Amino acid sequence: MNQPNGRCDLHTHSQASDGMQSPAANVELAKQKGLAAMALTDHDTVAGVAEALRTGEELGIEVVAGVEISTRAGGKDIHVLGYYVDIEDKTFLERLRNLREAREERNHRIIAKLQELGFAINWQEVIEGLGRPLEPDESIGRPHMADVLVSKGYATDMRDAFDRYLAEGKPGFVSVPRVAPEEACRWIREAGGAAVIAHPGLYGDDELVREIIQNSKPDGIEVFHADHDLAEERKYADLALEFGLIQTGGSDYHGVRQGVVFHGDLGSKSVAVGVLQSLQIAARRNRES
Repeated sequence: MNQPNGRCDLHTHSQASDGMQSPAANVELAKQKGLAAMALTDHDTVAGVAEALRTGEELGIEVVAGVEISTRAGGKDIHVLGYYVDIEDKTFLERLRNLREAREERNHRIIAKLQELGFAINWQEVIEGLGRPLEPDESIGRPHMADVLVSKGYATDMRDAFDRYLAEGKPGFVSVPRVAPEEACRWIREAGGAAVIAHPGLYGDDELVREIIQNSKPDGIEVFHADHDLAEERKYADLALEFGLIQTGGSDYHGVRQGVVFHGDLGSKSVAVGVLQSLQIAARRNRES
């Protein structure tokens, strides 16, 4: 590690899923922010990781091969982060492909729901909204649909689109069958990575989070996140200590939409680079088990 006292943002998204920038641009921004390392953790895909790794080598910033897997538990969408996964593991790639197929089914059902609400929106407009061709193994998410809602005046911005239509429990929300968190954690371990429960504060159910930890045996939990306040950081740090979990953190950076950074600016939440060593040790242990 070139910067033993440096910081790292372990939760960022690129155009390979629902981020606004290329993987290379994320790495360049991390370098500009003075970070020592960053992880690329796109939803249900590792399509952007190779580009991020190449850019990291060119710029002298460490890039962690990551992913964010969509799961379901306790009637809620739960996300599991994977770090140091083997992006060439064929079994893992096939599992992610199956998740993206479920995601695409969900997307089309969301469009149908929005149409039932009287909104003039279709799938082609969502794709055209990318401003570029959809590359193989990339994934489309709700933020892309939120962009169309905003552009057509149905919502004022991304947050408004989610709060009124796309968030869980809202009229346009759709849930499809997904794997359980324990299965996602197993997949990550089998792909040689370390598994981490993402942004527990967003689920609004700490008993469920505790149950997931007990059932899934993750390597870590995301204590520091753009949507966690100080009280939540302390609470999840205590939970990490209770279960012997690695305390990770990141901005959940998706770029700028309608002039608003979503969730947080890259580097706005970070952890010491020493956390990477803990994740590497966990990943190595998982590979050897």
